[in-house]
Amino acid sequence: MKSPKPIVSRVCSSVRQGCPFCTIIPAHMIRGLAIDEDDAVRTRALSTMLGSQRLRGQRDMLGALGAVALMTPAGVKRRTIYNAQKQADLPGALVRGEGGPKIKDRMANEAYEHSGTVYDFFSKVYGRKSIDDRGMRLDSTVHYREDPSEAFDNAFWNGTQMIYGDGGKSFHRFTKCLDVIAHELTHGITQYEAGLGYHGQSGALNESFSDVFGSLVKQWKKKQTAAKADWLIGKGLFEKKVNGIALRSLKKPGSAYDEPLFGGKDPQPHHMKHYVNLADTRAGDNGGVHINSGIPNHAFYLVAIELGGRAWERAGRIWYDALCNRIRSDSTFESAAKATIASATSLYGSNSKEAKAVKSAWKKVGVL
Repeated sequence: MKSPKPIVSRVCSSVRQGCPFCTIIPAHMIRGLAIDEDDAVRTRALSTMLGSQRLRGQRDMLGALGAVALMTPAGVKRRTIYNAQKQADLPGALVRGEGGPKIKDRMANEAYEHSGTVYDFFSKVYGRKSIDDRGMRLDSTVHYREDPSEAFDNAFWNGTQMIYGDGGKSFHRFTKCLDVIAHELTHGITQYEAGLGYHGQSGALNESFSDVFGSLVKQWKKKQTAAKADWLIGKGLFEKKVNGIALRSLKKPGSAYDEPLFGGKDPQPHHMKHYVNLADTRAGDNGGVHINSGIPNHAFYLVAIELGGRAWERAGRIWYDALCNRIRSDSTFESAAKATIASATSLYGSNSKEAKAVKSAWKKVGVL
């Protein structure tokens, strides 16, 4: 499907673009928790925010070293799970390796199983050999905390590995949801392919590709058609007291939650007429990357529904081809629309149902 790239170019690209520090819980949701009346909720959120700032400073170094150091022979699945033991030192103590038996730690087992499912999906569906397409080891650290006394309310890809907090009063454990793990690992794939800059529209595309493949991995695992899928990211992650069903909805952006703890209603738009213009000093979301991603998310949903059947087979293949071969680090929504149309045309023909569905979807969300 795509031409292999030399190892050197992949490593240099990773460093040049910077390894994106991409957390599953957006800053605007954490910020809402940080001003809550409950002291415990507020303290935990502040600890999470401070930890995120510190980890951002480590990301480029990890990307420069890890792209080479974590390689294993192409085609070999290698999962390694560590336990940070409620500390901030990475990677932590080794607790489970590839082929090892289950242990008593549920988070470690979930990290192991779900990362394996993500590996299998990209391998069996698109012929990809791990995150970097060259057999990169899948490392995960569970029970991470910036402050030993406060749970870390997030999960993220740091440029070389997955890191999971335990969750607290608002979130369950962050290894619970397969689509959350698939979302974060897809950030690694984007890092090694398009290298989408993590700001504004390119950053929103970065988030959107992760949501798209996060949902597709879950659908593949459940053997669901596009019509049967829930198109939600993070369903089941919220504690019962939270007024919401998930972090985001590709089917209906803006409907995932309405919770004062998170600053109110889900702010995602589904159409360009509702595009949210955010400066870096507002919302702390790199120009709305977790917000405006609702627009390309919905475009993909419309394509998948129009084509029907299993979304990873045609709609997903178009998006994957575009991510690997056509999307660039500074791509906008419009250029992404043209890229996916070009991929659909290349794969299925200019007058195909697939190409027409892609063009129609981008028009319906106001990008074209």
